[in-house]
Amino acid sequence: MSGVRVQLPTALRPMVDGRAEVEADGATVADVLQAVVRDRPRLGAFLFVSPRTVRSSVAVFVNDVDMRQREREATPLRPGDVLTIVPILAGGRDEGPPETPESFSAAELHRYSRHLLLPEVGIAGQRRLRAGKVLVVGAGGLGSPAAIYLAAAGVGTLGLVDFDRVEASNLQRQILYGTRDIGRPKLEAARDRLTDLNPDVTVRLHPERLDRSNAREVIGAYDVVVDGTDNFATRYLVNDAAVLLGRPNVYGSIYRFEGQASVFDARRGPCYRCLYPEPPPPGLVPSCAEAGVLGVLPGLIGTIQAAETVKLLLGRGETLVGRLLLFDALAMRFRELSLTANPQCVLCGPEATQKDLVDYPAFCGRGAEEEPGAAVPEISAEELAAILSGTDGPLLVDVREAEEWAIAHLPGALHIPQGDLGERLSELTGARELVIYCKSGRRSAAASRRLRDLGFTRVRSLKGGIDAWTEEVDPTLPRY
Repeated sequence: MSGVRVQLPTALRPMVDGRAEVEADGATVADVLQAVVRDRPRLGAFLFVSPRTVRSSVAVFVNDVDMRQREREATPLRPGDVLTIVPILAGGRDEGPPETPESFSAAELHRYSRHLLLPEVGIAGQRRLRAGKVLVVGAGGLGSPAAIYLAAAGVGTLGLVDFDRVEASNLQRQILYGTRDIGRPKLEAARDRLTDLNPDVTVRLHPERLDRSNAREVIGAYDVVVDGTDNFATRYLVNDAAVLLGRPNVYGSIYRFEGQASVFDARRGPCYRCLYPEPPPPGLVPSCAEAGVLGVLPGLIGTIQAAETVKLLLGRGETLVGRLLLFDALAMRFRELSLTANPQCVLCGPEATQKDLVDYPAFCGRGAEEEPGAAVPEISAEELAAILSGTDGPLLVDVREAEEWAIAHLPGALHIPQGDLGERLSELTGARELVIYCKSGRRSAAASRRLRDLGFTRVRSLKGGIDAWTEEVDPTLPRY
């Protein structure tokens, strides 16, 4: 019997010349493990309590099936089987860091001692982290955990791009901020949190919208860019600038209960455009503000982005270049898909036609509302309030989802989710005028355009949606 693959955790790899996997012969689990520990007495003492009995503090899996409840030592194996060893972990011993050069202060040595104990990091690796410059685009759900862990790891220069203020609805997932930060510019609150976590990190703030006029200058000042964006225009901009500047782009995205992560680096693999050459039509994919997101999900994906960034700076391990990691929080399941560079990619392919940054709002379909014949009349919240105070007002139609309607809605409104409009047109027939609203005005504009195309002539969209109504008319209405 031969060809059984034995996978070993990091803690055991120094005992097998640093390898993550070895091949061994044997007809049973015990035979294979005995073959692995042969001439390796230290590993044998770790795995076996007696020549044929594996320690109970060591879990053994065969093809991802736990052998703990079986006669695991006697379990037969076949060629091609994968045996995985998972020992118990306690977080490591506190032995203190090894001798270190004077370039690190005593405080730094103490702060990073758990890194210094790792052969894959050590003094040289921590020095590379300290010299590293990372740009996090978006200080929201993904950017929060990424920035926190990068600062904690000792990345020397951390740049943050954002121009929003902290809202109460952010706090469900954006862990950079607290209740006392509500109303503050995100970057100011983020700087305070990160410098409190690690005063040795230089935090650079970019309180501006990233666009093609400044992307090269901003991204070019950093070694790695972390994509924590929440819209397609900025995501394509970040990718394209990273490709043109030769920077790795650590990608993450989230939607409801699902997340994605990868590392796009056109020097070694595909870029984001290789995977998605074009964005979806405007309004087809809802934002998190419209569809919702499980609060812990961006924490998981953002932490994966931080881990990939640290590995890139260290030059250690296998990154997600050429791989797309999928995560389903409801099923608690990860999947991995292989990615390859697209030879027809307009940006990084052999015959690439795109040599510079483009108009990304136009590329992603924004501005379509300004095209001739496509404009939708709007009404402000204050104008609507004045009309509703009289008689014979318009019919209000709320096109949000049921969960949004349950949080807050305008009095007297008819609830028809956007996807149900086609089936419920009869409920709108005969109305003197229609005013359509959603959360921010995007969905209502699309619904209004559709209704006008279907022959409803007196249709207006509430500018700014129910958010504007809350700000300008009724501040007691709950926001989300």
